[in-house]
Amino acid sequence: MVNSRRRLCVLISGNGSNLQAMIDSIEAGQLDAEIVAVIANRPGAYGLTRAQEANIEAVCLDHKAYPTREQYDNELLKLIDSYQPDGVVLAGFMRILTPEFVQHYLGKLLNIHPSLLPKYKGLHTHQRAIDNGDKEHGVSVHFVTPELDGGPVIIQSRVPVFEDDNADDLASRVQEQERRIYPLVLKWFTAGRLSMKENKAVLDDKILPPQGYANE
Repeated sequence: MVNSRRRLCVLISGNGSNLQAMIDSIEAGQLDAEIVAVIANRPGAYGLTRAQEANIEAVCLDHKAYPTREQYDNELLKLIDSYQPDGVVLAGFMRILTPEFVQHYLGKLLNIHPSLLPKYKGLHTHQRAIDNGDKEHGVSVHFVTPELDGGPVIIQSRVPVFEDDNADDLASRVQEQERRIYPLVLKWFTAGRLSMKENKAVLDDKILPPQGYANE
């Protein structure tokens, strides 16, 4: 019998907590997909260990071995394509990708970002939310386009910001939500329910609003 499960390639840079949530979701039968490879750009990324423990092929392609971003992304693209994935999942992959790379996987490239996009693109999102006196913060899963953290949002999850929060407190609260919503999005994607059309996120043939799916 041919394995018809969608093939995912996951890119990481560090701990891999979202990767673990995906692995757990697959093992629990909640996500009908196969992670065919985990690729890290940093040799010490603990997510590689998580992959190995789950019998998933784990590869390090060290960005420091390449003199330019374009050369690295070209090698990364060839490596990913060797696994013939149906989707490429960024899970804490701390690299700005070249437009050529993004265009190659357009509509198949997903990312999770720790803010309520379009607020706080880039880094240090939790501290920026605290510094600006925000009452709520959160996380967004989106399709990747050449604009940094600018692709169409699929879903967001919100958390409160308390007066005595520091960035670590807020990060912990956000990460708990990350581990809930990323496997859910991948479930939609691998079931063929989610796509990107004309720079819009489309779920069950309906264009999602700018803030993504909401069940409230």
